[in-house]
Amino acid sequence: MSESRPHFFAWCDEPERIDAFAAALYALVIPGDLMSVDLSTDIWCKTSSMDEALAMVRAHFGGRNSAHVSSGVMLSDSERVMVFSAACYPEESERRRPFGPLSMAAGERKWDFYPYEIAVGSYSPRFVEAEAAVAYHMVQDDVEDLLLRLCAPDASGRVPTGACTGEEDWIAPVEMCATYNANATELARDLALSWVSLHDKESVSRIAGMSLEALCARVDAAPRGARVPMKGTRELTRSISRETVLKALATPPATLLEALEAAAVPDDAWRAAEPKAHEIMDLLRQLGDAPEGEGPPAFRADITTRGHTRFLEEHAPFHVRRLPSGGVVLATHPYRTLWPLWSDALFVLGLMS
Repeated sequence: MSESRPHFFAWCDEPERIDAFAAALYALVIPGDLMSVDLSTDIWCKTSSMDEALAMVRAHFGGRNSAHVSSGVMLSDSERVMVFSAACYPEESERRRPFGPLSMAAGERKWDFYPYEIAVGSYSPRFVEAEAAVAYHMVQDDVEDLLLRLCAPDASGRVPTGACTGEEDWIAPVEMCATYNANATELARDLALSWVSLHDKESVSRIAGMSLEALCARVDAAPRGARVPMKGTRELTRSISRETVLKALATPPATLLEALEAAAVPDDAWRAAEPKAHEIMDLLRQLGDAPEGEGPPAFRADITTRGHTRFLEEHAPFHVRRLPSGGVVLATHPYRTLWPLWSDALFVLGLMS
């Protein structure tokens, strides 16, 4: 489990990078909220004017000057308000040390984003699994919402791919908790990027813009039988072969997407926890609607224990979301990775070797 707040990443060609950054800021910043804008030690300001903020960014971005903006964001699903920080990096900066090229972090501390306690019935026994399921429902839609606000705030299609993780770096997509692809027919990019990153020790942010054909050539260039380690929970899914990746890249995109959708089914442990989780969420709604000091009896329960986090790491469900734009989002809770979803889909298709 990461001790970090969730981090979001997106890739965009440098000529369109500032426009993509500007569109994301319009989608994120609460209108009229104070923004802190920083491009270097002596180029910075605080302003509530988006025009002023973007004018400064456009005037000074490039070379060694990256753009950093922090302000308030309202999460669409939970309607919570928190600070976010976003950054845009030019190519010269990315060549020296890859951070982006577009990135964002939600909250100033871990518990700004993740709930650390919830109200549960005073006279009920504790159900750790159900409480963990509630924690999942409290953040999952917000994860997807923030990823889309960074990657696809409009219909421009400037950003072809992006991802979210509970870590601080853009690691292999199948080891992230969520990915975005603007074109569902290139969903296998996640697998190819992961292979090249892990096998060739490449930074994902440096290769995320490569064409699918170029990535396929990189995989094909590896020695026959080559494998890379994966963070799996089963012995059979702890590595993936070059041949599996090449077969996945050759699979019709619609078939691959359907296999991922079929694999995104909650397991037995999660289904068993859901009824009690819905009871707790109903209690939370009643408490939220009741006048202060009234409502059903309840006490605050810590949901950050190892039992809670382990249940999310091992059982949080996956979501395969087709977008009206033709894109697709794969997502789970930030404490889990997407690899179990991919491995199950590849097994079903008979591609694992």
